Amino acid sequence: MVFSILILAGADAWLCVMIASVGNWLGGMTNYYLGALGKIEWIEKYLRIPHSQVVKMQHFLSGKGAAMAFFSFLPIVGDVIALALGMMKANLIIVNISMFLGKFARYMILLQTLQYGTKLLSYQG
Repeated sequence: MVFSILILAGADAWLCVMIASVGNWLGGMTNYYLGALGKIEWIEKYLRIPHSQVVKMQHFLSGKGAAMAFFSFLPIVGDVIALALGMMKANLIIVNISMFLGKFARYMILLQTLQYGTKLLSYQG
């Protein structure tokens, strides 16, 4: 929401995309490291994600690889993907790159959507 407000208010689009992407990536990597710690009690207590959901995601991710971190931008399941990859000790370099690309793509798509919507409204107004 803040990203959208800043873009619509005329803030520098590239700066907004980069800051939002880096911030979101850092949050995702925090979840990865929490998963790598393997303290399921902390995950359940502080993130309110049941162990069964993490195990279910681990089964889904099994054999698909660290590149699945790209999809950690998705609402609801994104945090669980990062946690599960951390618990699986997925390749850190691939997770970092994939996760950042996913977060970056999310904000680029949102930026394009906002810019397109603004153009449509200006033609009709």
